[in-house]
Amino acid sequence: MSEVLRVGVPVATVWTSPESPRDLDAAAVADAPDLTTWLRGLTAEDRLGLHGRTLTQLLDGEPVLVEERRDGWARVVAPWQPVPGQDGYPGWVRESHLRASLDSDLDHPVDHVPADRIAVAAYAERFAGLVYLWGGTSPAGFDCSGLVHYSYRQAGVVVPRDSPDQALAATPVPLGDEEPGDLYFFAREDGRVYHVGFVVSGGRMLHAPESDGTGRIVEEELSPERRAHLAAAGRFEV
Repeated sequence: MSEVLRVGVPVATVWTSPESPRDLDAAAVADAPDLTTWLRGLTAEDRLGLHGRTLTQLLDGEPVLVEERRDGWARVVAPWQPVPGQDGYPGWVRESHLRASLDSDLDHPVDHVPADRIAVAAYAERFAGLVYLWGGTSPAGFDCSGLVHYSYRQAGVVVPRDSPDQALAATPVPLGDEEPGDLYFFAREDGRVYHVGFVVSGGRMLHAPESDGTGRIVEEELSPERRAHLAAAGRFEV
């Protein structure tokens, strides 16, 4: 049976392998990670270079199942970040970013402030202007699905971590019937969902675009390109 530990730092970054961090990522994998210093030192190109290196992030107190240890690293599964057909989101974190758990309780977090999906979207708006971060799931930086996942977690609702899985888990809403607080999902030509944003009103959304490493969380009208890729709308009840 996997050992249950808890995240013991404010934000622990999950990597694809122990070899994934670059020298310029040293502040993120230090025993006491300093995300402010790490992110301040990253250029737009450096941020794009996180593709294939980082997967997600874990927050202080979040439980993980440890499946393997190697050279100061732990391969974990994060049950609070659902993945269909798996026990949770997998990846590698520094062992120093974990602490012993007093119990093996994996119950999901309780609610904080938002009370309905409109309030969840309003909560997400407080992060407008924050620079996009691939794999980001904390107020230090979000990617598109990380913003959705984190905002719903504040309402005690645990939704999948990635946009394709969020699209599958959400209750479908016919395009044209979407309401504020719903989600827009965007797909490539092969049908795979690659982006998500909060519906503000019909044809307007709050989202975290990457924009070649310089994007910021923004509320805006759907561009012609976005409309061409708009595949579905969905809803999570709070």
